[in-house]
Amino acid sequence: MTENSDETITEDESQVLDILEHNAKESIDGIAKQCGFSRQKVWRIVKHLEEKNIIWGYTTVADEHARNLKHFMVLLKRNSTAFDQDVRKEIIFKKIDDFPSGLVVVENIYFTHGVADWVITFYAPDIISAKKYVDLTFERFHKYIKEYSILETLVSVRKMGMKNPHVKELIEYM
Repeated sequence: MTENSDETITEDESQVLDILEHNAKESIDGIAKQCGFSRQKVWRIVKHLEEKNIIWGYTTVADEHARNLKHFMVLLKRNSTAFDQDVRKEIIFKKIDDFPSGLVVVENIYFTHGVADWVITFYAPDIISAKKYVDLTFERFHKYIKEYSILETLVSVRKMGMKNPHVKELIEYM
């Protein structure tokens, strides 16, 4: 199963995506100038990529410390019990960060191949809140989870491809 459609993108679409992934606020005019395309061509490319769900959305990369949040990851190892259909739907269609409401802000949910089968990244005000969220997640899905590990991010060198603007200050920390 592939994550995206069977459609591959063109070289022109790839150029536009590269610019938007680096700076989602870049204007159509700015993209056109950088690519050597007309404004209309860039607009059509962006609209096409949005309609095909190749562009999922636009986001901001922010400093979680300014919001009094810490970044966490939980690595979950599944057991051999297959997800039933209701659980699959719950994971895919519902926000699993809604239980309990307001405890954490889920950033990403991945199903992976390797040491962990399921990775959830999220923000929480402290390790106690993070642990409570992980415990509730484990409690909810205990039938399917063999073990888990919770990790706290100490330093973000890059997030979503963006270099931390405070990276020079972080050299001493590392």
